[in-house]
Amino acid sequence: MSAEIQKTVEDLGRAWEQFKANNEDQTKATARGVSASIFEEKAVKLNERISELQASLDAIAAKAARPSENGDTARNGEASKAFLNWMRKGEGRMSAHEVKHMSVGSNDNGGYLVPVDASGRVAMKVYETSNIRAIAQVDTTTSDAVEGLNDNDEVSTGWTSETGTRSETDTPEVGKWRIEIHEQYAEPRITQKLLDDADLDVGAWLERKLADKFARTENSGFVIGNGVGKPRGITSYTTAATADASRSWGVMEHVLAGASADFTSTTPGDKLIELMMALKAEYRNGARWLTNRAVLLKVRKFKEATTNAYIWQPGLQAGQPALICGFPVTEAEDMPALAADSLSMAFGNFKVGYQIFDRKGLSTIRDAVTTKGYVKFYTTKRVGGGVVNFEAIKFMKFNS
Repeated sequence: MSAEIQKTVEDLGRAWEQFKANNEDQTKATARGVSASIFEEKAVKLNERISELQASLDAIAAKAARPSENGDTARNGEASKAFLNWMRKGEGRMSAHEVKHMSVGSNDNGGYLVPVDASGRVAMKVYETSNIRAIAQVDTTTSDAVEGLNDNDEVSTGWTSETGTRSETDTPEVGKWRIEIHEQYAEPRITQKLLDDADLDVGAWLERKLADKFARTENSGFVIGNGVGKPRGITSYTTAATADASRSWGVMEHVLAGASADFTSTTPGDKLIELMMALKAEYRNGARWLTNRAVLLKVRKFKEATTNAYIWQPGLQAGQPALICGFPVTEAEDMPALAADSLSMAFGNFKVGYQIFDRKGLSTIRDAVTTKGYVKFYTTKRVGGGVVNFEAIKFMKFNS
């Protein structure tokens, strides 16, 4: 594992040096009035290469941190075999011993759910591909909605002398937030004949397809969802260019990027600093950037005015994210594409600002009765999400 990490880190360092050299060549070509398209194309490829290498480092770190099976390999292996047999041939093809294994660890609806090892793989894939889950506050609930209080007011005080008069002072008010729990579902249908005769691992195939689609749909909801039948995303709220002290609760703050669908052409890095400093110091401890690849490619070319150093730095250790101005970066392709007035970049403490509630994990019901000759794998997951602190997340609005 150490050799693999070392090689990946070295490759990442070389790719970053190539990216910087290409950017310098592009700057020189532009200054001479020469077409820089070839350098722009190379920058895109190098950017993708850097992202791939950093993803590889994260994957190596996750693999190294994965818990062992605590000597339960044999039992889980038998359970997986029983589960795949059930997926292909149904309840009637399982022995009593296999049915017992299929029931172990079932805590949702008492049916024949996936065994512990298969369930773990599905959950892992969903969480690993969901950047918002990794940075937001995630809790579980047993209800169809969760409510909490907003403590966003304060008491008033005054000065007085030893014998001076004392008047009644203001008492702080409290508000309330509410997050609804929504249901995501899928119902792939396969013929019984294919399940009986197929050579491929049907269970693993469905696992990959369902996990990937559930993850991408969930990611989209946490970022751009409108809250109607789905989570409400961080970019769906009203924003204003007013500071916390003068802005209504429920409205989020934005900083203008200085140009329509782009950063300002003069000192664009200053806009990032403006966005950082719009966040109160208490929130900056634990804050990070959230943006998509197109915006990140632009930011990677920004330099400090005095030192000429890049303000973006790659994470050169396994599990360590890239940094912008000293704060970690989370890539999220669900963030809006660059356009006039788009909220394509955010900076904030998402643990404080955004809340996710899980009601129930992935649950599969095998239906071979409703449509004769076909087997339906009805899969559901219940989850909700929304902003609970409107000061803790700030946006870059791409307009002047």
